[in-house]
Amino acid sequence: MAERPAHPQTQVFAGKRVLITGGTGSLGTVLLRRLLSGGAGHPEKIVVFSRDESKQHQLRLDLLQIRTATDEIVYQTAQGNLEFRIGDIRDFHAVGAALSGIDIVFNTAALKQVPTCEYFPYEAVQTNVEGAENIVRAIQAFNLPVETVVGISTDKAVSPVNVMGMTKALQERIFVNANRDLPKTRFILARYGNVLASRGSVVPLFHEQIRQGGPVTITDTSMTRFLLSLEDAVTVILSAVQEANPGEMYVPIIPSARVIDVAKVLIDNRKIKTIITGRRPGEKIHEVLVSEEERYRTIKRGRHYVIEPILPELRRDDGVRSALEREYSSADDIMPIDQVRELLVRKNLMVSDDHTLRHHELLR
Repeated sequence: MAERPAHPQTQVFAGKRVLITGGTGSLGTVLLRRLLSGGAGHPEKIVVFSRDESKQHQLRLDLLQIRTATDEIVYQTAQGNLEFRIGDIRDFHAVGAALSGIDIVFNTAALKQVPTCEYFPYEAVQTNVEGAENIVRAIQAFNLPVETVVGISTDKAVSPVNVMGMTKALQERIFVNANRDLPKTRFILARYGNVLASRGSVVPLFHEQIRQGGPVTITDTSMTRFLLSLEDAVTVILSAVQEANPGEMYVPIIPSARVIDVAKVLIDNRKIKTIITGRRPGEKIHEVLVSEEERYRTIKRGRHYVIEPILPELRRDDGVRSALEREYSSADDIMPIDQVRELLVRKNLMVSDDHTLRHHELLR
């Protein structure tokens, strides 16, 4: 398949019924707001599917821009184009019921914290692997006319060394292979690295440590990470929906930085110490978004790399030359610290709670 430019934004969601699994998570909520904005067409209905009723209720309040409310809000939102549905991606029947009448599925449900998955590996398998399989099985078992399923993956799925990455790598293969068994449904993927402001990621951790007066903890001074905001992550996902062929995986072309430089920029001129704690279980020094093996079937499409399916019968290969000469790693093309500062300022990710910081600095 010949390289082509990124498509202009289309009305791909107009009149569609959309399901977001794990829709109350960091990614799910940003994706929901983007869909509600109607920039790519107004969906007929959006279903937020998750197992945490308190997060669902808080999201209702946030969307309505109010602080407290009665249970009536549940019924009010259910009557509009937004539906909140309690259920677990691990529960096959709950997944099947949630998929009824749906056109487009975003599978953002995941166990994603590396140490948690190391200590509870089978919990990660049930959510990240069996959850994906439940989507595929339900579409097949109930003969559901789902048009597109989008799997959300991670750099940790590349040559995985931790449970989280292993389970995400299996999710990738499950969705790619589903294109063979369910040719009427397009299964595609988006893979990206560290999301700057997502729940449990390094920037919110640094923010909190700075607000507490330090110290800021660094696991390894040589560690590097790609820098991607939640909004950028959603853009990758929506680009895949608009452009991807069955089995393709979209990867953003994004900057990378040393984690210690990110900490220095956030600390700025405050009198806060950093300490080196050592790597956590399963943690990588560098992120890799495209492996050495995958680069041979990777093309460039607009602002993304696109990894063609590993299964040859799904590839649209007409001899396009690989867009990469080596694996795509955060160790390459690292930004100098002034560019890191510029990026964090542009993304509104600098620590701004000056009152709390000043209080702690005075105590020191």
